[in-house]
Amino acid sequence: MNNSSVKYAALALAVMLGLGATSCLKYEKDPHSSTSGTTTMVCDNTFENIFEQEVDVFEYQYPDAHILVRYGTQAEALDSLFSLNTRSVVITRDLTPEEKRALKAKYKKERGANVNVRSAKIAVDAVAFIVNPKNTCEKLTVSELADIMSGSSTQWNDLEPSKLGKINVVLDQTGSSLATFLTDSLLHGKPLGPNVYSAGSIKDVFSIVEKNPNAIGVLGVSWITSDMDKADVSRDELAKSVLDDGAVIGATLTDRVKVLKVNRDDEVRAYKPYQQYIFDGSYPLFRQIYMVTTASTSNVAGGFYSFVTGPIGQKIIMKTGILPARVSVQQVELPDRE
Repeated sequence: MNNSSVKYAALALAVMLGLGATSCLKYEKDPHSSTSGTTTMVCDNTFENIFEQEVDVFEYQYPDAHILVRYGTQAEALDSLFSLNTRSVVITRDLTPEEKRALKAKYKKERGANVNVRSAKIAVDAVAFIVNPKNTCEKLTVSELADIMSGSSTQWNDLEPSKLGKINVVLDQTGSSLATFLTDSLLHGKPLGPNVYSAGSIKDVFSIVEKNPNAIGVLGVSWITSDMDKADVSRDELAKSVLDDGAVIGATLTDRVKVLKVNRDDEVRAYKPYQQYIFDGSYPLFRQIYMVTTASTSNVAGGFYSFVTGPIGQKIIMKTGILPARVSVQQVELPDRE
């Protein structure tokens, strides 16, 4: 890599959000309000590490609020929403106008209630590819990744001179939203190849790649930031880090595995999934994250929706390594980590 590439790969983003005094306001206890009570929601399990932090800070700020989150596939989240078993979901796409009308009609028919279906893009997540540090591969084109995921390229030596053997692709689950992204956006509807395996969870994907030089793992970028390597911070420490008015510096990438650079087929330069390159579109593989709710603004489910889509919730997302949807940003040059 030339010096110029090293310099720009070290860029990150800082969020400047004016929280003002609202961060510290105290509210009177109310068993049923936007900041008190209990609610459930279903979240795509590839965003579990993000929403664990969102819930921690919300419940820290509002001690009488309790958010019970079930993590599952995107299909499970949508099924729960349309079965009226939950008010809120986090998924990788917005509902269509037809789906929103159908959901409203179902509430009217089965509950006799008029609901407002609200949705908002809350973040942009890069789909990252990781390999064992012993793997000499440093970058892949979009077409090379498509060949790997489809099973057209089965040996590391098919890509470049390598002493490694068969390419083992590791996903969290073959029915997950990551698998859907690969088939829809990378393979354009073609199925995943026989070399793609289900690890069972995102954490297992990371663990397998750490131990297996032949493996290539697919996961969201929030699971490979350096912050994930640190000892777990307390809820108090996490909350205090985002409830002030200061800037939040975006996360850098872990060095426990090798994060591959990716470039479009018609471009020479390849990029790692740093927030800067998600922000300017240089990193080619990314997906949107949406939060959808049928809850009113006067109950805790609606309050949590407002929190996640608001300044504090967006600062939490910034800390995880993905790109918040609603930010004012400035570029900050960090020491080189490559």
